[in-house]
Amino acid sequence: MISQSLLFNSFLQTPFSPRQRSLQGWIAIIGFVLLSLTCYFAGAAGMLRLIYPATALLVAIFLYLRHPILYIGFTWWMWFLTPLVARLIDYRVGWDPTRQILIAPYLVVFVTIATFLRHFPQTYRQGGLPFILAFIGVTYGFLVGLIYNTPVPVARGLLDWLSPIIFAFHLFMNWRDYPSYRQNLQRIFLWCVLLTGAYGIYQFVVAPEWDRYWLIESKLFTSSGDPVPFGMRVWSTLHSVGPFGAVMQAGLLLLFTSSGPLIFPASAVGYLSFLLTQARTNWGGWLFGVIMIMGSVKARIQMRLIILILVIAACVVPLTTIEPISDVVAARLETFTNLQEDSSFKDRSGSYDRNLSLALSNLLGNGLGNTWKVNEKTGQIEVFVIDSGILDMFFTLGWFGAIFYLGGLILIFFSVANYTEARFDSFISTARAIGLSAAAQLVIGSGMLSIAGMILWGFLAMAMAGHKYHKSQNITQLQQRSTT
Repeated sequence: MISQSLLFNSFLQTPFSPRQRSLQGWIAIIGFVLLSLTCYFAGAAGMLRLIYPATALLVAIFLYLRHPILYIGFTWWMWFLTPLVARLIDYRVGWDPTRQILIAPYLVVFVTIATFLRHFPQTYRQGGLPFILAFIGVTYGFLVGLIYNTPVPVARGLLDWLSPIIFAFHLFMNWRDYPSYRQNLQRIFLWCVLLTGAYGIYQFVVAPEWDRYWLIESKLFTSSGDPVPFGMRVWSTLHSVGPFGAVMQAGLLLLFTSSGPLIFPASAVGYLSFLLTQARTNWGGWLFGVIMIMGSVKARIQMRLIILILVIAACVVPLTTIEPISDVVAARLETFTNLQEDSSFKDRSGSYDRNLSLALSNLLGNGLGNTWKVNEKTGQIEVFVIDSGILDMFFTLGWFGAIFYLGGLILIFFSVANYTEARFDSFISTARAIGLSAAAQLVIGSGMLSIAGMILWGFLAMAMAGHKYHKSQNITQLQQRSTT
């Protein structure tokens, strides 16, 4: 449970009691769920494409002002579940090429722009310079995009690029309540791994009709497998394999800091579905994260992690020997031994060969929206995927914007790498590992956008918040000792 002491609302600058306001918050959330279910089953599923984002925004504003802790949980679950809601609606009333309902998580996140605007003047003095630099880089890309690109793709690009930054800034500015936010994130991702992992296994074995319908209409056969049982790469409740892999990578690492009876069932379904994503990049990111955690914590915590990993392995490995799961996992693992012949590796290498010099010679950039295009015949927003976050930064932001954006990220990297609190606070160690392992994947994916960007920026911000909290606690203790 979250601590019941008074917490601090960083926007209103007033304390509040989670216990007193919890009922209000849950009434708002449950009301949102019931309204969505009523529309869906009462023949108004098509209207949900407008009602769902609008009501989600209203609930987010209410929680942001009245119960910031519940707002954080509501935000993450909007990211986790909205793509599944979209697929269910499409299956019931027909394919929507505009994918307008998927704007809901972005609207919920954009409420935190109020935190950024309120604290912007004193942000530099409070350690928020990295967020300012990244914000400047994205703003520059937005302005260039307005010149070179059409408004709708530019607005869509702004949501993708800016949402992770302002949400992370919001987490950082609530550093005074770091213990409550830490506990909140641990619980959110524990349930996320358990529920989305279980659905991922169900998706692989059964291939639900709404998931098959989405796979056929989106034409993602090459990246997400065939729309048949045991033929799909698992993406669970998320929008595609990449986002689900990023969420599970973070969630499984975060389980090392949690405790309770749900840890092992969550780990069992989580790791199995993680393997069924066949997302080698995220597998490597998870391993990199484990190595960073093991190298930064005390020996006592290291032993606990080793024991936990062995127990989890004992639970998961037997499950991977079951046919046809074993064939899928083994075939994917074998590609590590022959990357030169792997089609995905060839495509990424070819993309770098074709685009690296072009991207680095782009001084001003193409602006936000350059990788989005509205199809005039269908009205659908089409995405041109660039298989590298680094290339995407220089294509979109140019040298001027990329210097600010990368400058902000690099400044955070150097800061969190030196945090000594990771020795005794395993959450800081894990949050840092999640953030840095996500950043390492920018070489082969645009992991600074959408939910992957939320994880990258959000967990780095939590590490910064933890450092600031412990530093403040040490100063308070020293002052108390000097007065006694």
